[in-house]
Amino acid sequence: MSPAVASVRNAVRAAVDGLAPGDLVLAACSGGPDSLALAAALGFVAPRAGLRAGAVTVDHGLQPGSADRAAEVTAALRGLGLDPVRAVTVTVDGPGGPEAAARAARYTALEKAAADLGANAVLLGHTLDDQAETVLLGLARGSGPRSLAGMPARRGIFLRPLLGVRRTVTDAACAALGLSPWTDPHNSDRRFARVRVRLDALPALEDALGPGVAEALARTAGQLRDDAEVLEEIADAERVRGDSPLSAASLAALPAAVRTRVLRSAALAAGCPAGALTAAHVASIEELVTAWHGQRGVDLPGGVRAQRRSGLILFG
Repeated sequence: MSPAVASVRNAVRAAVDGLAPGDLVLAACSGGPDSLALAAALGFVAPRAGLRAGAVTVDHGLQPGSADRAAEVTAALRGLGLDPVRAVTVTVDGPGGPEAAARAARYTALEKAAADLGANAVLLGHTLDDQAETVLLGLARGSGPRSLAGMPARRGIFLRPLLGVRRTVTDAACAALGLSPWTDPHNSDRRFARVRVRLDALPALEDALGPGVAEALARTAGQLRDDAEVLEEIADAERVRGDSPLSAASLAALPAAVRTRVLRSAALAAGCPAGALTAAHVASIEELVTAWHGQRGVDLPGGVRAQRRSGLILFG
């Protein structure tokens, strides 16, 4: 067996370990090499683990022929033995720019498909390279400590088995299995920040610092993930505790690391796109608590506004 195929299968096997026999697991598949290798591995691993394996592909409608591409992907997924397979078309028109809007539409569609099909988990094809890019993007945008924690291996029904697998491995796995992944032209379009990080920033860092930058960024994310999750749990508990959880006085009494997370969580709950809300935004909201001098409020992404009124921090 190809070492690349074995690596992807082992990662999927570890991710689904603990699911109950008969559970349905879906692979989210765009047809690219990462998600196609993931889907193929799920098709192999699931029946041997007593699980059912299906897949979902999301047509964002952003390119000519996207519906035909979705039909080709669903055919390929059925050829891998996955059933059920569903293609979902979404409209990308949300706040936060095209990347954030597409991401939000995609996750909403995946959650709905999982609910409709009765799936217990949805596997996402993010690799170690994606993790490194996410950390670097977050740092560049000033997203604060949360950016260093990167993407979690699990959040709700979503699992990311390949966060420890390089993109070169998924490419090799597809080649070994005779699969023909689709190359999304957006992945080489430097109008997108992630593409510039992938094609320009990370290679420049490796030229300057030596090989292993991507692995180091991903390793840092993994080391800080547990700390970030504990702080977020505390912040979520504070946000819903008591009659006036967003009173300025209550917020002022919290440690800064918890307070900023409470405010960020409240902003997200009010409708701010997660990908567009930066640490600078949260710092401006925090000034309504810690440096209040009658300022009018803070305009946030997604048309949300934070204000201090009658001793409360309000989002609307």
